[in-house]
Amino acid sequence: MANGGGYGDPSQKIDYVFKVVLIGDSAVGKSQILARFARNEFSLDSKATIGVEFQTRTLVIEHKSVKAQIWDTAGQERYRAVTSAYYRGAVGAMLVYDITKRQTFDHIPRWLDELRGHADKNIVIILIGNKSDLENQRAVPAEDAKEFAQKEGLFFLETSALESTNVETAFLTVLTEIFNFVNKKSLAASENQENGNPTSLAGKKIVIPGPAQEIPAKSNMCCRS
Repeated sequence: MANGGGYGDPSQKIDYVFKVVLIGDSAVGKSQILARFARNEFSLDSKATIGVEFQTRTLVIEHKSVKAQIWDTAGQERYRAVTSAYYRGAVGAMLVYDITKRQTFDHIPRWLDELRGHADKNIVIILIGNKSDLENQRAVPAEDAKEFAQKEGLFFLETSALESTNVETAFLTVLTEIFNFVNKKSLAASENQENGNPTSLAGKKIVIPGPAQEIPAKSNMCCRS
């Protein structure tokens, strides 16, 4: 498992760069999740994101240096034009809703369709119910989200950017899964080379293990009383 690592030493050699996109309705806390992960910050008066922005953070996963490039976009419809460029090259995605606003969860299938329409088929996806600190205003039972994640083959976690709950775990889950997948792929390629086959992986179906290996319950904060 990843050993996390700090906020990156600029002089260090980067072994991998993984692009991860944040998607979901406006005001579900995408930018807050990103600020918490990239800079360990949280601001109560966060402004709406205009267009697209990204942050990076370098971590160590299995002794390799991995630079996470996390892209954040406005959830408003009028920015939908950014989609294809936004998704290009993404190897991970975080689908975020707000546990206190049912509508943001009801829109998740539409975001997932858009993601699957634009992104690589092997993209690693995690469903995130943000604002778990507002338990008393909960409008989306964790069970509903868990069921949806299982059906669609997604990871699932509830987070609180405010209290910093599970934000790190969510990113590490996605990044570690991508890391393992990329390593398996290069292993298969080098075995092919040794067997005298071309290294091209064309036509080879590489399947990320599924469906929803839900993150083990012990790291899942949704079960707090």
